[in-house]
Amino acid sequence: MRINADFSQRAAVFFDQTPWVASPAAGVDRKMLDRIGDEVPRATTIVRFAPGSSFAPHTHDGGEEFLVLDGVFQDESGDFPKGSYVRNPPTSRHQPSA
Repeated sequence: MRINADFSQRAAVFFDQTPWVASPAAGVDRKMLDRIGDEVPRATTIVRFAPGSSFAPHTHDGGEEFLVLDGVFQDESGDFPKGSYVRNPPTSRHQPSA
């Protein structure tokens, strides 16, 4: 999958015009802002977790950054409330949940 994949070009995305797309994990939806690849790609995504939902454990070969906009993001490293920014290094592995 390729969405806004040409990084030599400007891209603008309007969240209210971007549909939520179901992920492979029940209760987890995404708004894809840019994406190169399928699951665990190079991507910028807004992710919405329903209470009690989770992703399967996975590795981010190129690392990962996330910003919590609402609620609490959880993984093995702890709980990250609204306003948290986290950068995980390349080859980091986790199982995020809500």
